[in-house]
Amino acid sequence: MNYEDSSTFSTASGQNLQYVVLQVTLKEKFFGTGSGNLTELEKCINDQASKGYRLHTITTSNGGSKGLMGGDRIQATLVFEKIV
Repeated sequence: MNYEDSSTFSTASGQNLQYVVLQVTLKEKFFGTGSGNLTELEKCINDQASKGYRLHTITTSNGGSKGLMGGDRIQATLVFEKIV
């Protein structure tokens, strides 16, 4: 996961704040169904869990297609809550 990308990186993560919000772009496979990068989403959730956060809410929105062979993009917004 590229945490340097501003769309997936939150400076609040790990700073002992109550909530952290992250976004992950899921790329749909061109052929077949399902996401081509679910491991990236899983890593994001596990990284926050290791910092003492739990997944509170997840929402998705369709981000459209990124080119002829790119498949659809789904923007996942994840809200993590600090476990006290």
